Amino acid sequence: MWLTDCTLFDVRTGDAQAGMSLNVDGSSIGEVRHGDPPDGAEVIDLGGATLMPGLISCHTHLSIVFPLSETDERENPALTAFRAAQRAKDALAAGVTTVRCVHEQHAVDLVLRDAMQQEWFLGPRIVGAGQAVSTPEGHGKGVGCVYAEGEAAFFDRAAEQLEAGADHIKIFISGGLARSDEEDLDASEMTAEEMRGAVRAAEQHGKYVVAHSGAPRAIQMALEQGVRSFEHVYLLDPPTAALVAERGAFITPTLCVTHSPDFKRANRFPTASIEKSAQIADRHMDSIRYAIEAGVTLVNGTDFPPGAPIDGDATVVVREMSLMAQAGLSALGVIQAATVNAAKLCGLKGVTGVIAPGMAADLIAVRGDPTADLRLLGQPTFVMAQGRVAKCP
Repeated sequence: MWLTDCTLFDVRTGDAQAGMSLNVDGSSIGEVRHGDPPDGAEVIDLGGATLMPGLISCHTHLSIVFPLSETDERENPALTAFRAAQRAKDALAAGVTTVRCVHEQHAVDLVLRDAMQQEWFLGPRIVGAGQAVSTPEGHGKGVGCVYAEGEAAFFDRAAEQLEAGADHIKIFISGGLARSDEEDLDASEMTAEEMRGAVRAAEQHGKYVVAHSGAPRAIQMALEQGVRSFEHVYLLDPPTAALVAERGAFITPTLCVTHSPDFKRANRFPTASIEKSAQIADRHMDSIRYAIEAGVTLVNGTDFPPGAPIDGDATVVVREMSLMAQAGLSALGVIQAATVNAAKLCGLKGVTGVIAPGMAADLIAVRGDPTADLRLLGQPTFVMAQGRVAKCP
């Protein structure tokens, strides 16, 4: 199959080449050439649209229930799977061809990943955590996590997720916003030893640890223990941002969490949680500015389902992009956060995230230059996941 009459966008440089054709060979990109495909070839004419790598969301919960208080940890796993599968389909329709799941009830991300690999289901590539590991009274309480106390228990629970097929481990090192009356963003929820237990298990399996994080003290402790990926960082300060950059760790801002009051109201979040998010919204934006200024590698992540409509933007994933731009990241930097940077974090460098022969045929097409208007990314006219067409003009 050939995709023809397209403008190829290089997310590494921002360069664009018009009048290109690209061969899709099975699930991979084959020849890329200027001009027309060979005579007699099967063709999809993109009508001059900009062709670029599919988007990657690095903080995804496909099985999440709104409000969180209505989560049933004893829910039938089949029901969980149906909900997650619909969210995955919505994400793919929005141009998200890879998701990094960072906790799913019943480890349903690993089940969906297997179903897609066997082509029973067309959705985004899934890089999964299975179930997150939380302290019993920590931020993961009540949402279907596995629970541990002490270094040995964190090692064991993390190892169990990895042996079940998880690609990374999710922990909660500080409080959050969901239970505003119970949690303190500045409070550490794990000891250094517990963090180290999770990291040891991950390292023994060639994997890494992702941390829900709020404030500098817990982030600094986690960096010392070898945590590589930090989510939210609501209260980051410049010295800690510099330390994250120095260690080569990644940050997933999830600015949507503190800048989407209408979405939260529509999804019945508690009023206290919405108000707490609004109170720290400016501080959260400052945190990401500090990260940008320090040279931290940022990736796109939404926390909310990435394909859901939100607050006037087409989808949550595009809303997050616009917020990252507001924080000071260039348009190209925003796109890199959702493509090449994200692929590196997810262990998919050389697999997806750029357009080149031999890379996965994870592709989207949009009308116009996305660096001139990021909102175009919310209106893909063509979506392909691992060589399978999900949306066509």
